Amino acid sequence: MKKAVLISFLVLITMNLKAQTQQEIDIQKKITQLISELTIEEKVALCSGRDDWSTMPIERLDIPWIWLADGPHGLRRAPATNKPGYGDQLPATCFPTASALAATWDVDLVYKVGQALGDEAQAQGVSVLLGPGVNIKRSVLGGRNFEYFSEDPILSGEMGAAYINGVQSQGVGTSLKHFTANNVETMRMFNNSNVDSRTLHEIYLTPFEIAVKKAQPWTVMACYNRVQGEYGTQSSFLLTDILKKDWGFKGIVVSDWFAVIDRVAAMKAGMHLEMPKVSPVNNAVAVEAIKNGALDIAVVDALVKEILTVVFKAKALQKEGVELNVEKDHAFARKVASEAATLLKNENEILPISKDKYKKVAIIGEFAIAPRYQGNGSSQVKPTKLDNVLEIIKNEYGEGIEITYAQGYNLADDNDTSLISEAKKVASEADVVLVFTGLPLQYESEGIDRTHIHMPLSHNKLIDEIGTLQKNTVVVLTNGSAVTMPWIQNVSGVLETWLGGQAGAGGIADVLFGKVNPSGKLAETFPMRLEDTPAFFNFPGEQGDVLYGERIFVGYRYYDEQKIEPLFPFGYGLSYTSFEYSDLKVSSKNTTDKEGLTVSVTIKNTGKVTGKEIVQLYVSDTKSTLQRPKKELKKFAKIELAPGEEKEVSFKLEGRDFSYFDAKRNLWIAESGEYVISAATSSRAIKLSETINLQSTQQVPLMFDEYTFFLEYWNNKQTRKILLEYMPNWIRGIVTEGDEAEIREYQGFMVEHPLIKYPYITHGEITHQQVKELVEKCKGLTYTP
Repeated sequence: MKKAVLISFLVLITMNLKAQTQQEIDIQKKITQLISELTIEEKVALCSGRDDWSTMPIERLDIPWIWLADGPHGLRRAPATNKPGYGDQLPATCFPTASALAATWDVDLVYKVGQALGDEAQAQGVSVLLGPGVNIKRSVLGGRNFEYFSEDPILSGEMGAAYINGVQSQGVGTSLKHFTANNVETMRMFNNSNVDSRTLHEIYLTPFEIAVKKAQPWTVMACYNRVQGEYGTQSSFLLTDILKKDWGFKGIVVSDWFAVIDRVAAMKAGMHLEMPKVSPVNNAVAVEAIKNGALDIAVVDALVKEILTVVFKAKALQKEGVELNVEKDHAFARKVASEAATLLKNENEILPISKDKYKKVAIIGEFAIAPRYQGNGSSQVKPTKLDNVLEIIKNEYGEGIEITYAQGYNLADDNDTSLISEAKKVASEADVVLVFTGLPLQYESEGIDRTHIHMPLSHNKLIDEIGTLQKNTVVVLTNGSAVTMPWIQNVSGVLETWLGGQAGAGGIADVLFGKVNPSGKLAETFPMRLEDTPAFFNFPGEQGDVLYGERIFVGYRYYDEQKIEPLFPFGYGLSYTSFEYSDLKVSSKNTTDKEGLTVSVTIKNTGKVTGKEIVQLYVSDTKSTLQRPKKELKKFAKIELAPGEEKEVSFKLEGRDFSYFDAKRNLWIAESGEYVISAATSSRAIKLSETINLQSTQQVPLMFDEYTFFLEYWNNKQTRKILLEYMPNWIRGIVTEGDEAEIREYQGFMVEHPLIKYPYITHGEITHQQVKELVEKCKGLTYTP
């Protein structure tokens, strides 16, 4: 019976796949026919928006339009496609921002957030949600850091892929943004991200690559800024060579709003859709370029074909009768906020709060009644409802506890300290004090960067004075990115809650009172001071140029290299329980880049309550041709364990996980050698390590030329033979006798010159023409790294 059911199920799947394939074939035939019937003007029009939020329809050919709307942590749908929708947008669930989502380190949870967002988009007729943002948090000063996931490319990419897959599972497209190296808001419309090719690939392209390959977003959004001197909207290197050819991206490229500089150059580079509708000027320029031969109509046809593929897919997947489920989504948003909460300090187990421990609880801070729940700018959501923590605690956790409140500071005036005296009086009469502070809305916004990483004077002074007065003080932070904590020694507890969305207050209360065991961990390093940060000397740039001087040493990579102690390290977070790591195993102590490696480790909950642990796997190359970080995050997993329970967690490492990007060869290279595999609870807390040997199977081109040093030619067995053909007499004078002739130590200076110099170094034994011949003979030679 079971076998018959299975066979029927497989037959049904096969039929559905065939039907889907036939439908896709039919759509492509229809699109091909439409392209043949479109005028040049109509083709160009399809490559730009109709208005603020919709694509261009062609009514005479029944080509429909679709709605694009801002995200990423909630839907910002304007009342009409031709209205900006700032303040008058439709209500939607405001979920925690990306900085909070990343702190969960939970790809399954982020997938579910994507599903909920996809449902809400369907309910409001939106076909493409503009998110997620996977740009790297290069500097703690980045004004839009709340909207991005992490300083680490692997964590950012995995979170982004989960989000995209979740949204698109509901028949709604996404727009992966902002492609790429968009890491500063200051002068973002012009600034050039002056980043070397290796760093670009290893740090800034990697999260986009992971998201594209694992999730295939319907669209990718080209950035405002220039990258290596070329605007992101007109870089064929980024939009065609990398995105399409290298990564196999199948969707369309959409410009960030008003980002296009040169419409014709953008179309040639592979940018499909200019948004929004700017003016007839850009369309007229493109039409004229086609007519005079400056823009090949075949290029335009290819763009139109891919645009229509997305449009017809979106229309086919639109659902009728979907309604916004306000209560369900609000409850889920609360759960997500609680999962993101990151416990940074819990001295003497001051948390969780219970009436057995504390009879009087003081709640201090205006954020407790006027919550900061999202960032400023285009991602602002009009929430369906909004909780505040004072009401939640009173209504849900107040039984048997006396709760008092003091404002503590004035959100309208950062320097107003007049409310501290009253707050201190309330605090002195309580058993435990919860101080709700952080960054006001104007501190973090699209379009501006922070100039410092301090909280307002009134917030810091309030915490310092209350912490000095009352030892049982817990600081509850609300902010989108890292802040300094000059008062850290004066308080017993610190709970980082990020920007938790409309239901964040409930999530915070659930953690404070122990209904939820905190399991968030930092997705970014919290520095002691701004001067310790990697990009300190090169942010936000000057005269339109942003030098990425720290190169690959972003975030924890920099703190490790410089041996700088951060305030809290990447990957750090406490729990109300404890975990034990044991039995780290690798599938082999000797492997190849093709075989890869399976790594497993056992985690046990050694505490008294159920909790979730985030297992982080780092890889270190002990000796590399190129400079590499001390360690790099490659895998992670979040697991839940009951008291006394243990689980084995397994990871699969592949060749790419051991590789660096060689910019000279434009190639990812996994070198032979010794690697350390570490299981950790943070970037600074390695629990267990194993050392393995990797044998590379790659054949890497030598890339030798006339400027390569003689010593490099000599150290390679293949090219050493060629050297001996051309300058045997000179070489005989600089090497020792014997079969294994080695260069005499005192001759070191003579061999550390580029080959082009050797006609005169050898007194003419090799000529300039022969140097060219020698170089030519070396072309095509490879080696195993």
